[in-house]
Amino acid sequence: MIDKLKTITLDHNYRHCVEWLGCPWGHAVAPSTPIQDYRLHVLAWQHHFAAIFGLEAMSRVRGFSPSEMALPNHPDVAYEFVKTLKDCGYQWVLVQEHTVEQPENGRTSERPHIPHRLTCTNSHGETVSIIAIIKTQGSDTKLVAQMQPFYEARGQSRWELAGKTVPPLITQIADGENGGVMMNEFPHKFFEVSNDSSGSDTPMMNVTEYLEHLFAMGIKEQDLPMSQPVMQKRIWDNFQAGDGPDKMEQIIEQLKKEDSQFHMDGGSWTNDISWVKGYENVLDPMEKVSSLFNEKAIKAGIPSNDHRYRNALFHLMASQTSCYRYWGQGLWTDYGQEICRRASDILNYDL
Repeated sequence: MIDKLKTITLDHNYRHCVEWLGCPWGHAVAPSTPIQDYRLHVLAWQHHFAAIFGLEAMSRVRGFSPSEMALPNHPDVAYEFVKTLKDCGYQWVLVQEHTVEQPENGRTSERPHIPHRLTCTNSHGETVSIIAIIKTQGSDTKLVAQMQPFYEARGQSRWELAGKTVPPLITQIADGENGGVMMNEFPHKFFEVSNDSSGSDTPMMNVTEYLEHLFAMGIKEQDLPMSQPVMQKRIWDNFQAGDGPDKMEQIIEQLKKEDSQFHMDGGSWTNDISWVKGYENVLDPMEKVSSLFNEKAIKAGIPSNDHRYRNALFHLMASQTSCYRYWGQGLWTDYGQEICRRASDILNYDL
């Protein structure tokens, strides 16, 4: 299978057909993974990909797909998330429609099929931004298997952007496992839509290819409409950027008391799953291991190519896999705790 993936990745005849997206190595969810560790996940995936497909192929990976579509909405965490992606060379990130809002009114985007600028400011007043491609609710797993976004795209018209009219981009994503629809329904439907779209006014197009067309028209990144992680407008209405993390935490706690629906847990595929609440028995050991790794491996200056460092890093990142929270309490959370225990033992006794 890896050899087949090498064909579509490295063969010039296939390059325009397939676009790889980066992701965190251990399928860690950004809102509740220690920010310094999330950066390690992003780098580890790049190293892993380059080891298989080469550095040239890695240089063509411009987009990033967060695990479980989870986007942090705490300003400090969101800032570090975007900064990590930018520092690692990514040009754009895929986000879920209901995880972002318009800064001016706190509502979801009025033009979700146009690229946005995801702009994140932290409590110290530092700002960073990245292009955000919004995946709408109409392109979730089962509908993607039936290529529903293609039919949605056929009903769209061109939109005005920076004084030019541009075609919208309908973006789809699916994990392929739920209900077997991707395995059973997708293949033949993909071929059917490929035939129908080829040579039409609604062609298939990769995101980076689409962005290149926009930029060739003279549109610049600063021309794109702004967005920010959901619920942040409530914070900025009450907080002056630069007042620091302590003041921000006071504002956040006050907003939580005023509105039980307000949270800083981030957003993902659905609004009814929190990556934090109810998972203290996994998050506490995970955060302790993260702190221990920083102390025993990073600060101690253990070389990253040392077997002990790599063994500890492997267990640290494996302990942060989303499944240890997504599936609730029980066996999966036990797995998460056990991997944290093993990581602690490695850090305490091997380093």
